[in-house]
Amino acid sequence: MLRVTIDGTRHVVAGQPSILDAAGSVGVEIPTVCHDPRLAPTGACRVCLVHVDGSDRPVAACTTPATDGMVVVTETPELRRLRADLLRMLAREDAGPPAGSTPVDSAFDLLLHRHGVASDERSRHPRSVDVSHPYIAVDMDRCILCFRCVRICADVQGQFTWRVWGRGAATRILPDSGTTLAESSCVSCGACVDTCPTTALQDRTVRATGPATAWTRTVCPYCGVGCELEVGTRDERIVAARPVLDAPVNKGHLCVKGRYAHAFVHATDRVTSPMIRSRGHWEPVSWGEAIDHVASELRRILDRHGPASVGVLGSARATNEDNYVVQKFARVVLGTNNVDSCARVCHAPSAAALGTMLGTGASTNSFDDIEAARTILVFGANVTENHPVVGARIAQAAMRGAGLVVVDPRAIDLVDHADVYLRVRPGTNVALLNALAAVVLDEGLEDVEYLARHVDGLDELRATVAGSTPEAVAPICGVDPDDIRRAARLYATAKPAMSFHGLGITEHRHGTDMVRCLVNLALLTGNIGKPGTGVNPLRGQNNVQGAAHMGCEPHRLTGFVPLDEGRDRCERVWGSPVPSAPGLDAVQMVDAAARGDLHALWVVGWDVLLTNPDTNRTRPALADLDLVVVQDLFLTETARDVGTVFIPACSTYERDGTFMNAERRVQRVRAVIDPVGDSRPDWDALRLAAGAMGHAADFPYASAADIWEEIRRVWPVGAGIGYERLDREHGLQWPCPHDDHPGTTILHADGFARPGGRARLASVPYRPPADAPSEPYPLVLVTGRNLYAFNAGTMTGRTANVTLRPTDTLEISVDDADRLGVVDGAAVRVTSRSGSIELVAEVTDRVRPGELFATFNDARRRVNRVTGPHGDEHTRTPEYKVTAVRVDAVRTSPTGA
Repeated sequence: MLRVTIDGTRHVVAGQPSILDAAGSVGVEIPTVCHDPRLAPTGACRVCLVHVDGSDRPVAACTTPATDGMVVVTETPELRRLRADLLRMLAREDAGPPAGSTPVDSAFDLLLHRHGVASDERSRHPRSVDVSHPYIAVDMDRCILCFRCVRICADVQGQFTWRVWGRGAATRILPDSGTTLAESSCVSCGACVDTCPTTALQDRTVRATGPATAWTRTVCPYCGVGCELEVGTRDERIVAARPVLDAPVNKGHLCVKGRYAHAFVHATDRVTSPMIRSRGHWEPVSWGEAIDHVASELRRILDRHGPASVGVLGSARATNEDNYVVQKFARVVLGTNNVDSCARVCHAPSAAALGTMLGTGASTNSFDDIEAARTILVFGANVTENHPVVGARIAQAAMRGAGLVVVDPRAIDLVDHADVYLRVRPGTNVALLNALAAVVLDEGLEDVEYLARHVDGLDELRATVAGSTPEAVAPICGVDPDDIRRAARLYATAKPAMSFHGLGITEHRHGTDMVRCLVNLALLTGNIGKPGTGVNPLRGQNNVQGAAHMGCEPHRLTGFVPLDEGRDRCERVWGSPVPSAPGLDAVQMVDAAARGDLHALWVVGWDVLLTNPDTNRTRPALADLDLVVVQDLFLTETARDVGTVFIPACSTYERDGTFMNAERRVQRVRAVIDPVGDSRPDWDALRLAAGAMGHAADFPYASAADIWEEIRRVWPVGAGIGYERLDREHGLQWPCPHDDHPGTTILHADGFARPGGRARLASVPYRPPADAPSEPYPLVLVTGRNLYAFNAGTMTGRTANVTLRPTDTLEISVDDADRLGVVDGAAVRVTSRSGSIELVAEVTDRVRPGELFATFNDARRRVNRVTGPHGDEHTRTPEYKVTAVRVDAVRTSPTGA
């Protein structure tokens, strides 16, 4: 602690801050121009000059450390004159606000106004505005060469788009294209706009509508990183979003989706009133009519076919509170355990493997461990596109010297920063991971002490991987043996080492086994239970972790506890029995529908038809159902093709509640605007249906807070996470069993939640994928996401993101394109054993010969027509990552491209 006197008042400040930070911590504002708290201070503009006793001249507050006993004066006539002179020099580079705009419309304008710098002292450059980018307006006649855009693009995002061109008086800032921003390498994260003090860079929405008049702190509705943001509104419309600077997850950063992709809330095709399909047409009805119809149909089906004939699907886009009510509705009102969520089709293998081996099926560490790790292993995760803020943090760690190993069939962006790149063949991850384990054991790199104290099964694993030498495995997985050794040595010796994995390791027939092998590697090297270590699944959607954890899972209740373990507690709180009959997961529900055993399905916030594999089999199965209730923002493909009732849901921006991100952090979601039209939160629609079916007393909720209080009663591990604490803090990570508990940033520091407190290694032999290439289908297709589109494109497809990436494409290698007569930008037909689609070809070196990559974000493309029926043997997670196909050139462009 330091004792510092600032402007005559004594203060005690923590740490070793600069004078600027020390003053800010006690509420004293010192003006700055070049400073941004996310960047290392440079003292370039000198506007933050202050007087310090004992110094013969003013010093820059941003670069001068505060010391014990220091006496600082921040405001004197001399300082004010110096600042005005400095600002006047900077103003000579600035053409000022455009004609007709508010005189004080930027941080820099405000400083000039406060220090008496007149408007006629500005530059009179001719104005030329670049509006080529859909989100960012570039007006470099307002640039004062503070270089904040250059530095934040490099030091936070790691993109290096903004460059300094010329020298001396000819210095200027331009994108790396040298021309427009649209032609540059910009990834549209908006950090440059956020830091620009003059509106040389400005959000086009704000430029068009005016600045926000109110700001609300909430959580991003996209990926499982869980970035905190402040959403700006004006006249009940969202006009802007900006990062929360002190948020531990995103540390003042956002990606293109979190910052800009919010226009879907006000989309013209948003459905905001209930509808019932009658004689093939959707007809608007009142809430009462819709709920009565659903209740009547459910009662009829239950009476005729029993509880096993109905199913409910929760949503990874909905809040914890919504999903809790979803599973309670299924169990209490419908009397069935037929309840699931889309965790089934992404990270169910992670939960299964981590739960079996370590005792808890969730991420072991926190995103903050990225900065503590000496080595980072990224396995099957295109992090910079699918989890961009975490991807940027990993890239920055690598640029600061952390070792980086990237494992992926496709040359993702992080390969440019990698010390070792293992270009594994799709479906051969177990073979590669066993080879890495074999190197660790053969070279004596295992953590002998850690294994003896905490881990069982070493002898069995040693026997299993004995034949998996890099030389033996290389022909299977297509990776050079020397690279396998380099990766194993780096991970085992440059500790602490942490791993991140994504759907490239889980969406396989042997996905659970692949995650088990990844856990083996961490246990062998002692990279568990410590800062900078662990096994960390990167969750795809914003609340995929929370949806399953709240009990949207057929075999588990809230807290992800098995039915038998949580039954008594839930029955006491609910006052109703928990069904004993086994439930069906989402994949089994489709199978049951195809057999005629399932008759009704209530789908909350999940476009099942578009995202399920083998669409040509899924559609007729769902079409045969008597009742399909779709609860969403838009007429999804599921609603269009097979829906019978549509229930309009609120967006994330219109509801209160909580999300749970990939690092187990529960965070508050807050309504930014009122519900659009007649839409309601998901939980409220289910509450109404429960009441119509005679269970009003079981769902007595008036708010999301009421639901959360009940969740705390049935989830002892999260009992200490209350709304009051969440409103004061940036989320809490479970376990957090009581109000005084700080939350748990690292799991397994004191052992494992297994018999004897010991983890157990898994002995997993390699088995090839189910859909192997053959003469009719010689190529392997991998599907995945891209930066600008999110999942099925339900939200991003209704924003300007579609101008940045209009549709799905098929990446094909140069060799395969030449052999097949395919040219870049041409239409191709992709055919598998399950079906065929048409896509635009993108000839690239990101994939190697024999392998293809396609995104699945455009509903017009229906990419899942070609993915097959195979799934993980333990969790039934579909094998999206290995589909044998052939490619044929076609003469016309794909419809709608």
